[in-house]
Amino acid sequence: MTPRPLVALLLCASALPAFAADEPAQAARATAERWLHDQYATPGSRVVAQAGALDPRLTLPPCGAALNASLIEGTRLTPRMTVQVHCPQPNGWMVRVPVALQVYRQVFVVSRPLQRGDGIHPDDVHSEERDITRLGYGYVSDMGEVEGRSLSRALAVGSVLTPGALGGRSAVRAGDQVQLVSRLDGIEVRASGIALGSGDSGSRLRVRNGSSGKVVDAMVTAPGEVQALP
Repeated sequence: MTPRPLVALLLCASALPAFAADEPAQAARATAERWLHDQYATPGSRVVAQAGALDPRLTLPPCGAALNASLIEGTRLTPRMTVQVHCPQPNGWMVRVPVALQVYRQVFVVSRPLQRGDGIHPDDVHSEERDITRLGYGYVSDMGEVEGRSLSRALAVGSVLTPGALGGRSAVRAGDQVQLVSRLDGIEVRASGIALGSGDSGSRLRVRNGSSGKVVDAMVTAPGEVQALP
C-alpha cells in the first residue's frame, strides 16, 4: 500500500505539467485584455474587456520575451474583437484571442422629437453613457460638430445623434437677420426680421418682424429667407 504522503506528492506532480502548460495561454488572454483596454481607454471613457477561452487542445510553449498584441488590419470596433498575441522570440508562436469588449462614452441623445431640416440646440439633446461598440453608425459627443448644422432626417426621443443624421449647415441660424416674405391673394410683402430658431430649407421656425415686433411662424425657403405661414 502506498503511503498517503507519497500519494499526495504524486497527485501534485501529475498536476504541475498541466498547470505549467496553461500559463502561456493565460498570459496570452491577459495580454489581449490589457492591450485592447489600453487602445480604447480615453479620458472619460469606461472600458470592459473580457478574453474568451482558448481551444483546450492548444499547447503553447513558454515565451521568454514580452508578448506583443495587435488587431487584424481593417478591424472595426465591435462588441466581439479578435486580438493577435505573438511571442516575438525566434520560433515564437501567435494565437488569436477572442475578447468581448464594451467601451462606454458620453454621447448625445435626442431629448425631444426633431424633424428633418431642424437645427440642433443644446436643449435638444443630452449626454448619456452608451456602449459605442454597439453604435455602428457612429455618435456625436461635441456640440461643435453640430453648430450650424441641420438634420437630414427626423429623430425620435431617445435616439443617439449620429454623424449621418446631420445635413449641411443651416440655411438660417438663430439670431440671423432674414427676409420675411408674406403672400396673400397674389400680393407679396417683404420685411426684415430676426430668426428665433435655426433650420434648413423646408424647416419651420419663429421669426420676429423687425418693424412690428410681432413674432410669426415661418418656413425657411432659402438661405436668409423665410415665408410667413398662415
